Amino acid sequence: MRLLIKNAQVVMPDSLERISVVVDGERIADIDPARQLMVDEVIDAAGLHLMPGVIDDQVHFREPGLTHKEDLATASRACAKGGITTFLEMPNTVPATITQARLEEKLSLAASKSLVNFGFYIGATTENLDELRRAHRTPGIKIFIGSSTGDLLVDEQESLERIFSETTLPITAHCEDESTVRANAAQLAGTSDVADHSRIRDHQAALIATRRARDLAFRHLHRFHVLHVSTGAETELLADHRGLITGEACLHHLLFNTNDYARLGTLVQMNPSLKTAGDSEELWRALADERLQVIATDHAPHTAEEKNKPYPTSPSGIPAVENSLALMLNEVHNGRCTLPQVVHWMCDAPARVWDIIGKGRIAPGYDADLVLVDLGRTAEIRNENQVTKCGWSPWHGVQLTGWPVRTWTMGHEVFRDGQFNTDRLGREAQFDHARGGYWANSI
Repeated sequence: MRLLIKNAQVVMPDSLERISVVVDGERIADIDPARQLMVDEVIDAAGLHLMPGVIDDQVHFREPGLTHKEDLATASRACAKGGITTFLEMPNTVPATITQARLEEKLSLAASKSLVNFGFYIGATTENLDELRRAHRTPGIKIFIGSSTGDLLVDEQESLERIFSETTLPITAHCEDESTVRANAAQLAGTSDVADHSRIRDHQAALIATRRARDLAFRHLHRFHVLHVSTGAETELLADHRGLITGEACLHHLLFNTNDYARLGTLVQMNPSLKTAGDSEELWRALADERLQVIATDHAPHTAEEKNKPYPTSPSGIPAVENSLALMLNEVHNGRCTLPQVVHWMCDAPARVWDIIGKGRIAPGYDADLVLVDLGRTAEIRNENQVTKCGWSPWHGVQLTGWPVRTWTMGHEVFRDGQFNTDRLGREAQFDHARGGYWANSI
C-alpha cells in the first residue's frame, strides 16, 4: 500500500518543512514527490506536524510474572496512543531475563501482543557471564548497580570488571551506590516520610555509582549508557564522554522535584529518587548542550493500591509512556524547547545510541514509524482515560497543549483518534541484523 501524507509541517533531520511524505509498505519511499505520483491513500494533514515515532529505551512492562500491574498488550497500546513506536524493555520481570532462552520467550510474547516495535535487554547477574558473552537478538546488557529485585544486583567490583572486559554488547546501568543507600537507610530507619526517600537515595549514591561505571567504561573501552540521570553533578561527569558514554534524562526528573512530595506523596516515589529543582534545571541544560542525549520514561507501573501504601512499604516507579510525548510537546508550547529538539532527544538520539538503523528520522529508506501531532490541541490527563493497566498517572489533572493524534508502526496505522488497529498482532517476530530492529511483520 502506498500512502501520501501532505500539507503537514514535517520534522526533517535538519529542518522543519511543509512537504509531502510518501510511505510504500514498511518504508518511507520519498520526500516531496512529483505531483503525478499514484498512491492508494492521501491524508491531508494541514495544521498538524509529522515527526518520527518515539523510541523509548527504558521501560518496565511487567510481563511475565507481574501482569497485574501491566502487560505487553496494554503497554504497547499506551505506547501507540502516546506516539512511541519502539520500546526497549528491562530484564527485571519474573523470571528475570538473564538467559537467551528467556529472552526468546519475551520476543515471542511481544510478537503476539505488541502493537509497536520492541527489543529486550538481557540482565547481568554475578553468575551469568557466559550468557552475556553469547547473547544476541538484544540491544544490550542491563546492570543494576544498586538495589534491585531477585538476583539482578551486581555491586561487586570483580563481577563488574569481568562484565565490562569480557562482553561486547553495549552496557546500560541503573547507577546508585548500594553501600551509600544502605548507610543512609540505617540512619533514617523507622521513617514514614516519603520525602526521606530522596535522603536515602541521595546525590552521593547516584554520583558514586555513575563515576564508578564511567571508570569501568573508560578502562575497558566499552560502550556504556547511563540510565535516568537525576543529578546535576552526574551531568558534569558525563561532559567527558570520550566517545564511549551516553546518558539520558527521564520525564519525572525533568518535571518533578523534591518539592512535589508534599503534593503527590508516594505517587512520585521512584529510583533514582527525585532531586532538587536545581538538579532538574541542570538536566534541561545538559540536554541542550549534549551532556545528555536521550529522554526516556522508565515506565514502571504499579497498581494504585500498591502505590498508596504508606512509605516505605510503597513501591518505586511511575507510568509514563502514554503521556511522555504530550508532556514534551507541552514544554514546546511553553517555550522551554523546540519541536526539533524533542525529536532529537526522543527519536533520533536513541536510535543512534542503540544502533537502530533506519529509525528515528523522516528520510527516504527509513522505516515508516511516524506520528502526527496537533500542537494546538489542549486536553487534560485523566486517570480514568489511561490505557496503561495500572490506570493512573502522577500527572492526573494536568492540562497539556500538544498531543499525538495518529501513529504508524512500519507503515501500519496502529492508533488514530482514540482507536487502535490490532491487525498487526500475531505475526512472527523478525530481527533485521542490518537495520538493528525487532518488529512483527506488518500487513
